[in-house]
Amino acid sequence: MTENKLTFQVILGSTRRGRFSDKPGKWILEEAQKKEGVEAELVDLRDYPLPFFDEPMGPAGLQGKYSSDIAVQWAKKIAEADAYIIAAPEYNHGYPAVLKNALDYAYNEWNNKPVGFVSWGGVAGARAVEQLREVAIELQMAPIRNAVHIPSFWALLDEKENLKEGALDPFKDTAGKFLDQLIWWAKALKNAREMK
Repeated sequence: MTENKLTFQVILGSTRRGRFSDKPGKWILEEAQKKEGVEAELVDLRDYPLPFFDEPMGPAGLQGKYSSDIAVQWAKKIAEADAYIIAAPEYNHGYPAVLKNALDYAYNEWNNKPVGFVSWGGVAGARAVEQLREVAIELQMAPIRNAVHIPSFWALLDEKENLKEGALDPFKDTAGKFLDQLIWWAKALKNAREMK
């Protein structure tokens, strides 16, 4: 990896059986990998089975000293990225509890980095994204304006629950603008972090 590369993490924000998350998550990962100067990887919350947050103080005060080994691994993984794409469904006008718990388990590692959202579900996940942006601000992140909202995601699946060929193609233009904005913020904030 060269110095000028940007590291993006695509975080799958659902762990339930039969989830849709891996489909748009892998798709936006592939779109990000097409962008010059970007190295992108998939980060699956299933690989980080965090306990419900029950530390004696908030993550900002803990400074990375967690009582759970998996939380230490999670924080180290998050620290590696320059920017994040969270792929998350909308559940009951909100986003999954497992995602909130994962966001809450780190603090400094998120600071001064941009985040964008790919969502689906009720009203194409718009309400979940609205709430996620508020949480991101509290984590001192920079949530970008553009997002990828996927309406009626169930119509994109075949009878075996696989994504139909080209089902996400109509979102490529939106994804391109989304990624360009995320790249702009990632460069700006990386430069600012390096000046500290």
